[in-house]
Amino acid sequence: MKQLQFATPLGPLVATANTKGIESVLFRDLSEVPDHSNDTLLQDCKAQFDAYFTGNLQQFDLPLAAQGTEFQRAVWQELSKIPFAELRSYSHIAQALNNPKAVRAVGAANGRNPLTIIVPCHRVIGANGTLTGYAGGLERKDWLLKHEQTTALSLGLFQLESH
Repeated sequence: MKQLQFATPLGPLVATANTKGIESVLFRDLSEVPDHSNDTLLQDCKAQFDAYFTGNLQQFDLPLAAQGTEFQRAVWQELSKIPFAELRSYSHIAQALNNPKAVRAVGAANGRNPLTIIVPCHRVIGANGTLTGYAGGLERKDWLLKHEQTTALSLGLFQLESH
């Protein structure tokens, strides 16, 4: 397994990869992370995150190799369908999986997402519209949502409704 730590506006991220793809990208400060900066896949991952944070990327395009249960992988796949700068509820994800009673299980799988931002679990909110748990912290979740909304507005991807 190869690892690369890189800086972001929200703190350091550590990306791990195997021969199949990116296994995880998580907020961590690991001073002892081995330097695999010569790894093409990890460099591509870092470059895509740099582009995301500067507002020049809305959809990641990386081979992914996250480990999880069949249900977790199904939830992560559904999360990946949430468009840039849009929000969904845990209930919406459960219904999309044809399992409307699995709201809590969706929340648990969401919380175990090892591919922060790439699989946009930060775009999932509570049914009442409130920000709910985020492994990276609610401050980061709020920042990410505002970043995406600002980017989408500047790119004309959607317009604010006027009343």
